[in-house]
Amino acid sequence: MPAGSSQQFLPIEQIREGVMILKDHSLRGVLMSSSLNFALKSSEEQEATIYQFQTFLNSLDFSCQILVISRKVNITGYLDKLEELEKTHDDNELLQTQTREYRKFIEKIVEGGSIMNKSFYVVTPFYLSELQGGKNKGGLFTIRTAPHLTEEMFQRAKTQLYQRMEFLSLGLRRCGVWTVALNSEELIELFWSLSHPKEASVGYYPEVPPELIK
Repeated sequence: MPAGSSQQFLPIEQIREGVMILKDHSLRGVLMSSSLNFALKSSEEQEATIYQFQTFLNSLDFSCQILVISRKVNITGYLDKLEELEKTHDDNELLQTQTREYRKFIEKIVEGGSIMNKSFYVVTPFYLSELQGGKNKGGLFTIRTAPHLTEEMFQRAKTQLYQRMEFLSLGLRRCGVWTVALNSEELIELFWSLSHPKEASVGYYPEVPPELIK
């Protein structure tokens, strides 16, 4: 690993089979979820959604983390098409001027950060201590005392992690929120985009080497 690489500051040891393995040998799964336009619902629907979400939270016997990522909307392709359209109106000065002014107006709105895109994720943990009936990483295995993660232990922990993610998915679906589990390639791209927000904002993602996708 190159000196000064940001990877050395990440707690992630490996990503395989759609699961993040941290350096303390605990596991993490990530669900990407849809949004819910709460403000457009009637007061009765809002109360029902709140009650359902409260019931969902009370049913959890494990922790999870909700992550919200906000970024400027990437409309580079749309602006390029407007520019091309503008050039096709070279025989009509009025249409060309209107297209140019509209393109500049959209660019100014985006530059001002007025249009944002939000992505929602639910991060689900599973600790090796729970294989032995412990509660969490403060139980039998801590960062310093965690044993070597064998293939048998990984498969057992992964199965239980998947069960938790399915439980979360069903509970959120009752609240009107749909989820999908990220696979290994999508997890790698997510963390790459967090470290390279400018490149990700214009839709650039590097090709993930096949050996990193397991």
